[in-house]
Amino acid sequence: MAKDTPNASGYTPNALSKRKQNSTGVFSMPSAGSVLMVSVSCLMVLSLIMVASASIPFANMHDISQLYFFKNQLMYMGIGLAAAFMAYKVRLLWLYDMLTLASALMMVILLLIATLLFGDAINGSKRWIEIGPFNFQVAELAKLVMVMFTADFVVRRGTEVRQGYGGIFRMGVLVMVLVGLFLSQPDFGSLVIIIGVILAIFFVAGAPWSQSGFLVVGGLIGAAYAVMFQEYRMTRATSFLDPFDDIQGSDYQLARSLIAFGRGEITGVGYGESVQKLAHLPEAHTDFLLAITGEELGLVGVLTVLALEALVIASAMRISYTALKNRQMRLSYTAFGFAVIFIGQGVINSGMNMGLMPTKGLTLPFFSYGGSSMLISLVMVGILLNIHKNTSKIPTAQCRHY
Repeated sequence: MAKDTPNASGYTPNALSKRKQNSTGVFSMPSAGSVLMVSVSCLMVLSLIMVASASIPFANMHDISQLYFFKNQLMYMGIGLAAAFMAYKVRLLWLYDMLTLASALMMVILLLIATLLFGDAINGSKRWIEIGPFNFQVAELAKLVMVMFTADFVVRRGTEVRQGYGGIFRMGVLVMVLVGLFLSQPDFGSLVIIIGVILAIFFVAGAPWSQSGFLVVGGLIGAAYAVMFQEYRMTRATSFLDPFDDIQGSDYQLARSLIAFGRGEITGVGYGESVQKLAHLPEAHTDFLLAITGEELGLVGVLTVLALEALVIASAMRISYTALKNRQMRLSYTAFGFAVIFIGQGVINSGMNMGLMPTKGLTLPFFSYGGSSMLISLVMVGILLNIHKNTSKIPTAQCRHY
């Protein structure tokens, strides 16, 4: 056998080939899991920075520690990361066990009922329940559970979903229970997200167009009914059309949000220099944190946040597509459902901040202040990374179980 002889550069042909392979590997596209972790980490850091800035005036007004909300956000991030690690380590097959899903769904329904019975009313809504020393918003858990339950349902009942109306009627019974519970709180925004993600999963699972149309029409009728018979919802639904016609009344928050964006222009007025957070924009560290970001960091800061959100969504979609190629349908629909939730909340939160949509109490994932949202969103990331890690390791013969 002939030996390799060094060329003019001192490398043998085999060594040169390996060097080219290594060099190519350096410039290969990063994995979906890596992009997801980096994007979420950057959003969490930006969240802490902006929550610290936006919440200090509110904390001063209520005589609490200036960094109270910063520390709370950091604490929930720590709890969320621990929960995400457990979700990353759990056996995927266990997540789709019928007993697990049924137990989780029953727990959500019972917690929603307990919230109505024992929860404290905050700003006129009963959305939070005390669990030990923490306030927890059950709607966030409901989003996670409904994605996984629906992903399993459209696979287990695939024939009913794709042929006729059996699948949608079965799911409709559960949805009507949730509609009653969420409208009693009331939490119209979370209900819209949950119904939207169910509709999206049914659609990609092959449900006929007639079913999708039925769901859309039913959803629009339900939304119109909920809006028309509640004066405050009608006011919210129409106030964004002219955000300055009642600047001291129904348009107060939206008008201040637009003023904040206007002041920030391209590069912002400077970190910590926002005027709108000084009692002009109530609780600016929650739903309108993006507006304060626009004022202090300008268009550059807002685009950075939205670009990171887009990377999170793209990573989840990529994980879903990989599972789809491997015919692991439950995993694919689950990752897709999480991406739809991130899209829905991102569009609604940023849209209401910019005056493009009515104001709703929905957080911008991984960025807005909110312990329950941060906790459940990080659990979703843990499950996504679990899927990404295991999707290529599942034997072909077992794919139907996933």
